[in-house]
Amino acid sequence: MNPLPPAASAAAVATVGIRPQERFGALARDAQPPSPISPFAEPDEASLLAELCEGIGLTCVFQPILDFRTSEVAGYEGLVRGPAGTTIHSPMALFAAARRHGLLGPLELACRRTVLRGFVEQDLPERLFLNIGPVTRAQPGGGVSESLGLDETFAMLQSFHLPPERVVLELTEHAPALDLASTRASLAAYRALGFEVALDDMGEGYASLRLWSELRPDYVKIDRHFVDGIDTDTVKLQFVRSMRQIAETSGTRVIAEGIEHAEELQVVRDLGIFLGQGYFIARPEAQPQRAITANVQDVVNERRAYVHQQPSQLGAGNVTLERIASYVAPVSPDTRSEDVVARFESDPALEVLPVVERERAVGLIGRASLIGRFARPFTRELYGRKPCSAVMEPRPLTFDKAARVEDLSRMIAEGASRQIAAGFIVTDQGRYFGVAQGHALMRHITDMQLDAARYANPLTLLPGNVPIDDYMDRMIGERQSFHACYVDLDNFKPFNDVFGYRRGDDLIQLVARVLMAVRNPECDFLGHIGGDDFLILFRSPDWEARCREALTRFGEAVTEYFHPDQIAAGGFEAEDRRGMVIFHPITSLSIGVVAVTPESFPSHVEVSAAAADAKKMAKRALGNSLFVERRRAHR
Repeated sequence: MNPLPPAASAAAVATVGIRPQERFGALARDAQPPSPISPFAEPDEASLLAELCEGIGLTCVFQPILDFRTSEVAGYEGLVRGPAGTTIHSPMALFAAARRHGLLGPLELACRRTVLRGFVEQDLPERLFLNIGPVTRAQPGGGVSESLGLDETFAMLQSFHLPPERVVLELTEHAPALDLASTRASLAAYRALGFEVALDDMGEGYASLRLWSELRPDYVKIDRHFVDGIDTDTVKLQFVRSMRQIAETSGTRVIAEGIEHAEELQVVRDLGIFLGQGYFIARPEAQPQRAITANVQDVVNERRAYVHQQPSQLGAGNVTLERIASYVAPVSPDTRSEDVVARFESDPALEVLPVVERERAVGLIGRASLIGRFARPFTRELYGRKPCSAVMEPRPLTFDKAARVEDLSRMIAEGASRQIAAGFIVTDQGRYFGVAQGHALMRHITDMQLDAARYANPLTLLPGNVPIDDYMDRMIGERQSFHACYVDLDNFKPFNDVFGYRRGDDLIQLVARVLMAVRNPECDFLGHIGGDDFLILFRSPDWEARCREALTRFGEAVTEYFHPDQIAAGGFEAEDRRGMVIFHPITSLSIGVVAVTPESFPSHVEVSAAAADAKKMAKRALGNSLFVERRRAHR
């Protein structure tokens, strides 16, 4: 088979190696000098291992790796097994036995030979990721030496007539015993012969990021821990996004391991990772699949970005101060200061005391400032019998209980954090209702930020379906009018087919930037429904001008995504599903608008449907287009 062209190298990936718990180089994690044979070893274990080191009895299975951009199997990972029905069938048991008998080095090389032979005999396509752990050798003068076995590996490839350009050496990052300088030199020698290098289990073991930085691998494989449940775990999502960004900066390609559910595949793909493997895609088999199933194909082809859909704990930011305020029995302005001090001393949990006169809050006294003041010499004697109005803050921050925590978070961002952190008064139509302390507010703001991240679209980080729906329902419940604008790309699928999904994601991010530029963040809400679909809810009175500005900005920026010849021709050619070459116009933007009034729609469901219908009307026009539904909808 001919070596792959450079353009296909990222997609053409096959992997040989064993998962952390079944790796044929697993003992490299804590490589040590061989220990004496255990007196408790099975009687025939040594002879069985000797045969395995000659390649007799070792078997392997292969698990497909999928390229999400082409929907094709890009290669295979080979997994080694010991003899069936024995106590050393599993790789962990196999290598534990090899360590006991001082046979780690010979077994390591035998596993490489077995996987290479199986890969070539089945004529499996594309590239091979060959796991290489340390090869230990006994020295004549005692002790052991370690290397990556370059000469032996190259000789194996020559015997199997497999060119090095089709092999990526997968180095487990669980090998701290390897000297970094010598490892770097060995890998440089491998690369000079045409091999590429991969770093396995990124993030799982020893000094991951340092090895990545020092060895500069061509590939990294993200450990299955970070992929498992990524569709519901915001922290894992952020970790994987960061690793993808590092990879992009360093020119490294990323493979996600352990994809076991459709949602995990969707999130990984939407983060810009295009190679993956796992039980959802295909299980390892002696004779592996050469094409993915229709079920997996459907998930890969679904371009609507997956958004976390857990029930919202905070109503998408619609938390008011009524929820976090607590009633504290107030004091009157003429209460003696020493009595206020005594109140604080008798209640260690009390942080602030409101000063109220005829149901109106006139001041606030903080524990820290009052106790600190009375700790000074002669202060108690001078101020103890004076009214607390002499020591209170006469102009405390005051907010109505209906004020939203989200609004206070903006105040903090604008520089009012010190005043708010000290505590503030909460009122009900001007009458004292309670107090709220800064730490309680910050806790809720932090929860809101985590909540927002949980429901954000992973590609653009804009609010996803849950906050979009909650926001519309809140606006409708508050009987506010707005314009719902459904934004969609035209000819987006053929753009993806011709230029690739990664370039398609770049185009989606361009739409996000354009819409963020034209909205007024003080009153307009922008959300990313998924894929190339966005929804912007305008309360700005000049909403139509903003929509037209978005079309103009996009029309100017999108030309950078096409060749000048395509711009001159007004479009590009692409094959349809029947193999027919079709001419498609330059990708454009369509916006459908529907006016929402308190009487027109009962919930977000009806608004979304009406906006989608308006978008369909806009897409009937050629080029960047705006359609405004002028007909009024009724309940």
